[in-house]
Amino acid sequence: MSCNNKMTAERFYEFSRRKTIVMGHYGSGKTEFSVSLAMLLAAEENPRKIAVVDLDIINPYFRSRERRGLLEAMGVDVYGSVYSEEITAEIPALGANIRTPLEDNDCHVIIDTGGNDSGALVLNQFTKYLTDDTTALALVNVNRPDTSTIKGAIDHINALEKVTGLKIDAIVNNSHLLTETTAEIIIKGHEFCKKLCEETGTVLFCDCYPNRIVCPGGLAGLSDCLMPMGLFMGLGASNQR
Repeated sequence: MSCNNKMTAERFYEFSRRKTIVMGHYGSGKTEFSVSLAMLLAAEENPRKIAVVDLDIINPYFRSRERRGLLEAMGVDVYGSVYSEEITAEIPALGANIRTPLEDNDCHVIIDTGGNDSGALVLNQFTKYLTDDTTALALVNVNRPDTSTIKGAIDHINALEKVTGLKIDAIVNNSHLLTETTAEIIIKGHEFCKKLCEETGTVLFCDCYPNRIVCPGGLAGLSDCLMPMGLFMGLGASNQR
């Protein structure tokens, strides 16, 4: 069964400004979301200019730049570490060209930050670029201990806002248990995130589901916007290289 409420490039551009910042807890799936979103936008018939800025240099685990070849093959530029090829050399330093897409008014930029408020702290180097053309998303996985309660999730969002000086514009429900994810887990996360939005005065941007693991037909009617996650990182990634 197919759904007519899947994320499309048109839906995304209607909601988000030119720069989209992806923040969240460790294990919330920020990098998977960033890469999946970039691939979705690049696959449209007449794609806009797209770049991924990988700011995950503090205790990185999964990194957008690990999929540089895949992204660049789709026409997506990738910026981040001073090392463009050797991703195993983890010196916490950013490339000098990282400001290029931020200054290019024709480029839509997806900014993949590090986990928690400590990872998001790197954003402070780019404050002057993160103005009124920026949308800040907070990914929430209800199965992570620190965001398994409304209070914990609110504390996490407050910490992100405090350290970056940015206001979270929207919540993304990315509740999952890797390959054990079910439609019921996503539905539970949806209800949790709706309540979280009510408490924080934000909106629910979309509900994510892992493609090839959960059938979107089982989520029909749940959400205004379902975001397929391509499993480009971690488990299942070997088939995407």
